[in-house]
Amino acid sequence: MGELNYLKKTKGLGALLPVGVFLALYLGFGIVFEYVLHTPGGFYDVKAVVVFLIALLVAVLQDNRHSFEEKIAIMARGVSDSNIILMCLVFLAAGAFSGAVQAAGGAESTVALFLTILPDKIAVGGLFLIACFISLSMGSSCATIAALSSFGVAVSEATGFSLALCLAAVVGGAMFGDNLSVISDTTIAAVRTQGCKMRDKFRMNFWIVLPAAVLTLVLLIVMTPSASAQMQSAEYNIFKVLPYLVVLVGALIGLNVFIVLFTGTVLSLGVGIATGAFAWTESFGVVFDGINAMYDITVISIVVACIGALVKENGGINALIGLVRRCIRSKRGAQLGIGALVVGVDVATANNTIAIVMAGPIAKEISSEYGISPKRTASLLDIFASAMQGILPYGAQLLYAVSGAAAAGYTISSLDLIPHLYYPILMAISAFLFILIQKKDK
Repeated sequence: MGELNYLKKTKGLGALLPVGVFLALYLGFGIVFEYVLHTPGGFYDVKAVVVFLIALLVAVLQDNRHSFEEKIAIMARGVSDSNIILMCLVFLAAGAFSGAVQAAGGAESTVALFLTILPDKIAVGGLFLIACFISLSMGSSCATIAALSSFGVAVSEATGFSLALCLAAVVGGAMFGDNLSVISDTTIAAVRTQGCKMRDKFRMNFWIVLPAAVLTLVLLIVMTPSASAQMQSAEYNIFKVLPYLVVLVGALIGLNVFIVLFTGTVLSLGVGIATGAFAWTESFGVVFDGINAMYDITVISIVVACIGALVKENGGINALIGLVRRCIRSKRGAQLGIGALVVGVDVATANNTIAIVMAGPIAKEISSEYGISPKRTASLLDIFASAMQGILPYGAQLLYAVSGAAAAGYTISSLDLIPHLYYPILMAISAFLFILIQKKDK
């Protein structure tokens, strides 16, 4: 009987072929475009949505046990899962807020406010704090880096500190919020795949990464003891900062995420119109721009749900869980396995949200088997995925940072930033130590 079960599990691994096809195509073409052909977008010329659709086609053609109508029904059940529906709706709501608050000039005013308050001698540490605040409020590391990379260049010019160090401080702070924010797509994906509360995941996640954030700030201050020039005072409008504060406070006290995002969007629109950032007739357009930015991840979530449903139906998930279980000997090993799983997928996809969406169902099965709480699993998924994403030289975050420098007339490689990316590295170390300490969940 044991041999029969083993054969079933081994055979079920063949159902993972669509996942293998995706990884091979995405990573293979990405390497060719980035390092052989040197195309302008590099890895990002390989569109994940298209590759996932190819993987879905493989999943459909591979399954010869069901008719086409039955396959459609299987995929429909996967997409209709309440977690998938809610995740997609939150993505759209988060996009609406992001579009409105950026159009209102909230990011620029927040940066100016922080630069006015913070002393010059901790300018680089201040960049890290600013990025932490904005990304925590906005929920997007890419949007934060896009907004702050020019300020990183300005701080480098004014203080004489390394441009790579200043940009790395921005990236580190952006990954802090990307990992923690309750409106971040990574947090949403981690929470929904594990079935835990946003508030519970935030609290556990916060205490895991807090030592990394504090140590990063200390390192940045110690390594930049004094500035060679004075930072120029910048103008800010406190009302433009208000939407970020409202969203941040509402999220921290545990309000429903839709209420928080709706309130922030309406407030951002009101501030933008009142301050003349845009006309009231443009309100629909700025909200749409934000929603449109979430198109890729929303469609990917739907397509991945279809692939996942077919893979699971054909025994792929159970076979993979069986394979992972044979490599795990303890609860600690299970958590390390979950971390390694999501890191591996992120390396292949260069997208931490996709990595969480793909690894989430498997992580949930492993955590159930070894008695790991959903909030702990969600935290580990998000932390390890964000830590890996924060140091990927071909990841969107580092590419955004160097493109911001290029726009200011500076040539710098994403590889130059890696030695200064203290926070993502310390975040992974904190998670590793957290697993080793192995405190019981309440």
